[in-house]
Amino acid sequence: MRESKKLLVLFPGIGYTCDKPLLYYSSKLAIKLGYEVIPLPYKNFPEGVKGNPDKMKKSFQIALKQAEELLKETDWDRYEDIVFVSKSIGTVVSSCFAKERGLNVRSILFTPVEEAFGFIPVPAIAFHGTSDPWADTGKIRSACEAAGIPLFLTAQANHSLETGDIHKDIGIMAEVMKGVDAFLRG
Repeated sequence: MRESKKLLVLFPGIGYTCDKPLLYYSSKLAIKLGYEVIPLPYKNFPEGVKGNPDKMKKSFQIALKQAEELLKETDWDRYEDIVFVSKSIGTVVSSCFAKERGLNVRSILFTPVEEAFGFIPVPAIAFHGTSDPWADTGKIRSACEAAGIPLFLTAQANHSLETGDIHKDIGIMAEVMKGVDAFLRG
């Protein structure tokens, strides 16, 4: 009988790297649950992306190209459970990557951007802050409902799921990681 193999791939955001709390603790949980973890340290994005559709598209193309290069040797067939954990623009990159390769993956979406919802693999869960300046809460809520994706909203949290109150933010992180843990356990 073949040993169960699990893989978790981290698709970060532009400024939200794999060593930031949401991705760092997700990888820690995954390792504890027996997942192999591949972080994608893509880089070299243009300055001033927010609010600039051309720079956002260029950033997506940069991240996708780097993800393709970093993952080109991955033998997807050896894994029985593949989870893509993504943040911000990484939600678009991970979804596009999975679709282009026909991968059967589960998705954890941290502060997804609207462009990701055209092709997000399900099952998935999403986390969004209601004070996120990068994505409209109403549009994210509607997109999640249409796709059948459970959405965990954090009141007054920004694009990093933080409020500025460190004690509250630690509590938010604990609640988010409970959701991640439950999702990883299936």
